[in-house]
Amino acid sequence: MRHVYVSEIAQYVGQEVIVKGWLYNKRSSGKIMFPQIRDGSGIIQGVVLKTQVPEQVWKDLEHLPQESSLIVRGTVREEQRAPGGYEIEIHDAEIVSVAEPYPLGKKDHGIEFLLDHRHLWLRSRRPHAVLRIRHEVIRAIRDFLDSNGFVLCDAPIFTPAACEGTTTLFEVEYFEDQKVYLTQSGQLYNEAACMAFGKVYCFGPTFRAERSKTRRHLTEFWMVEPEVAYATLEDIMDLAEQLVTFVIERVLERRRAELQVLERDVSRLENIRPPFPRLRYDEAVERLREGGFEFSWGEDFGSPHETYLSEQFDKPVMIHRYP
Repeated sequence: MRHVYVSEIAQYVGQEVIVKGWLYNKRSSGKIMFPQIRDGSGIIQGVVLKTQVPEQVWKDLEHLPQESSLIVRGTVREEQRAPGGYEIEIHDAEIVSVAEPYPLGKKDHGIEFLLDHRHLWLRSRRPHAVLRIRHEVIRAIRDFLDSNGFVLCDAPIFTPAACEGTTTLFEVEYFEDQKVYLTQSGQLYNEAACMAFGKVYCFGPTFRAERSKTRRHLTEFWMVEPEVAYATLEDIMDLAEQLVTFVIERVLERRRAELQVLERDVSRLENIRPPFPRLRYDEAVERLREGGFEFSWGEDFGSPHETYLSEQFDKPVMIHRYP
C-alpha cells in the first residue's frame, strides 16, 4: 500500500492508499464518522463505518482531539459532495500522537491572539492559502528573471554603509567594536555586478528601521531588485510590466483555489494585461489637484495620493520622471 499526498489523491481512485497527516475536523452520525484529514498539501474527507473497522480504531477516532497526528489506510473514491470531490473509506488508523486541546476554534480571534499562536494559525485555511500564493509569487519571479538572462547575485545582509537614508538603519555590533548595518537594499552591490554580467538581480530580506504600523511599512520584508546595464527608463518600465504580468498569470494558473479561499475577486487580476498606463510625475500632480488634493510640485506621494491615482485605472499604473 502506497503513501500518497492529498494533492495527488485523484490519481488513486479505486486504490488502497496510506495518508499521513493531522485531524482537521470531525463529525459523526451514529455508526458513521467523517474525519477530515489534512497533510499540508490539502484536506480530504474520510469515511469510517463502525461495522467495517476494528472496535479499537473506532474508539480511537471517536475521542481523537483536533490536530492529533494520525496515519489512515483506506480506499479512494470520487464523491462530489465531499470537499475536493474525493474521499477515502478508512479501513484502519494508527494514532501517532494525541494533541493537547487546540486553542484556535471556529470563532473569530483577535490579531494579538492569532500572532501569539502563529505556529498553529498557519494550519488554518487563510494563512495556509496566503503562504502558498507567496511561494508561487517568489517562484514566478525567479523563473521570469532566470529565463530572461538574469544572473542571481546575492548581496550581503550585513553592510558597512547605507544605500538610502541613514535614519532607517538597524545598527548591529560587529567584531572588534566595529558596527555594521542590516541591509536596506542590494542596489550598490548589483550596480557593480551588472557591469560584469549585464543583467543581474538579488532577492532577499531587507530591513528598514521605521516606526510605522501601517500596512505599507514593514521593518523586514523580501525585495527583488534587477539591474540592467545600458537600460533606459523605458526599458526598465517594460521589464517591470512584463514581470508583473508574468507573476499574475502564474498565480492565476496555479493558485486559483487559494485565491478563492481568500475571497479575492480574480476578475480584476484577469484584466491585468499590458500595456500598463504610464503617467509622468507632472501629469499625476495635475490629476491630484483636479481631484481636490492640495499638493505642491516636488512632494512625494503618500498613501491617499497613490490610492486615488490607482483607482482611476483597472490595472497597475506607472508614474515616472520624478523631480
